[in-house]
Amino acid sequence: MTAPASGPQTRVSLASDLARLGVTRGETILVHTSLSALGWVCGGATTVVHALLDVLGPTGNLVVTAQTPDNRDPSTWTENPVPESWWQTIRDHLPGFDAALTPSTAVGVVPERVRTWPGAVRSTHPQTSFAAIGPRAAELMEHHLLESPLGDESPLARLEKADAHILLLGVGFNRCTAFHLAEYRLPAPPARIAACAVSDDAGRRWIEYPTVALDDRDFDRLGAAFEDTSGQVTVGRVGAAQCRLLPMRPAVEFATTWLTFNRH
Repeated sequence: MTAPASGPQTRVSLASDLARLGVTRGETILVHTSLSALGWVCGGATTVVHALLDVLGPTGNLVVTAQTPDNRDPSTWTENPVPESWWQTIRDHLPGFDAALTPSTAVGVVPERVRTWPGAVRSTHPQTSFAAIGPRAAELMEHHLLESPLGDESPLARLEKADAHILLLGVGFNRCTAFHLAEYRLPAPPARIAACAVSDDAGRRWIEYPTVALDDRDFDRLGAAFEDTSGQVTVGRVGAAQCRLLPMRPAVEFATTWLTFNRH
């Protein structure tokens, strides 16, 4: 593979770019990342996490999604589907979620690096956990209700209360998990039954639980509308990637209204 013309991205250069974008010392940020979008990073995901922590400083908090979407009923697997004859075996034997051991998947290598970082704290939801580093990590992660994967009884709501910022690091608004919080606040949101494997004091179990049916297909339009009308989205480059920094609380408030009137 030919090296990009922009040259290697380093811990120092990424930290400088993040500070120029508006990430500030001592704040709390929820980060969504694409490592490849940043260009050639010397040190990979570890360098990106170091750069974020350098800018946030010892009083800042770094939060990522650490989700495990493969821990769900195999009848719903649209990527890498398996034969129906396998479904019951998977339900009976899929390993139960373990916050310390179960890796995050489908969210990129940077979140997994955060999850395994010394001192990181992970929330306990078996499908939509978060991971955090910083002095408020335990507080932000401590309560994650099973029936509220991304709702008001999840770390998202505490991040909103903490006036966190959202950093889209080389990804679009379709990856903005905070918009899901607005879906829970819509009038009569659609419901569904979710299923997954858990491990607790009672052992390994397959469980079902009611929750809100979520849909991110209009998040790009929603995010563009917020950016165009609010004046609160900062756009700039970190490494080779176009990135966005936005305040979570007004973004979720806008999303709740926008979805109420624009989603059918």
